Amino acid sequence: MAALFSGGKDSTYAIFLAKKAGHKIECLITMRPAADDSLLFHYPNSSMTEYLAEAMQIPLVSVPAPGRSREEEARALEEAVSKAKALYDIEGVVHGGIASNFQKQAFEGVCKKQGLEPLAPLWGVDEKKYMESLLGNNFAVLIVGVSAMGLEKEWLGRIVDKESLAQLAALSKKHAFNLAFEGGEAETLVTDCPLYFKKLHVKNARADWDGQRGIFEILEVELVSKDV
Repeated sequence: MAALFSGGKDSTYAIFLAKKAGHKIECLITMRPAADDSLLFHYPNSSMTEYLAEAMQIPLVSVPAPGRSREEEARALEEAVSKAKALYDIEGVVHGGIASNFQKQAFEGVCKKQGLEPLAPLWGVDEKKYMESLLGNNFAVLIVGVSAMGLEKEWLGRIVDKESLAQLAALSKKHAFNLAFEGGEAETLVTDCPLYFKKLHVKNARADWDGQRGIFEILEVELVSKDV
């Protein structure tokens, strides 16, 4: 199978669950949108997937998605999936959708056109249990984008741990946002997890904040031994 991979928690954990279920991930597919208002794809630090694919020792198919409409993005995704199918003879595509019917329909539509089986191991998961399972399975989740009421600049560049998850749960109740960020309230990057043979070390980064939303732009990284 191929896996749609942004480097974020959902796509990474979906791969983790797919592998636990016995699926072999032949390649990763990363879409690189032109701007942060993409309807289908993760934008912040999408270039980090090159390092994370190396960390997982899985080939990466990285494809630009310059269009801004849903149709243009779906077309770019179909081209990427078609390329992965030709290169790696895949039979299905794993994605990290949780509750967005819009994304699920787009991904499944592409799979149907390509004669591939879609797999969404996170679909319908309880958001609180899911976030706790990330911690329980040793996922180091870095917050790299925020765009919801209640999530301020200080969340940029913060790792989700038990303390910060409790704070996020309280904020999600107060401000009525999805704790798993399914509505795009925040974006994440997994810097370490059981899938990685090395972990990602952020050497230099910048927090860009406009007063309401922000991106933690990673400027320099390296893969380091897990013993470090």
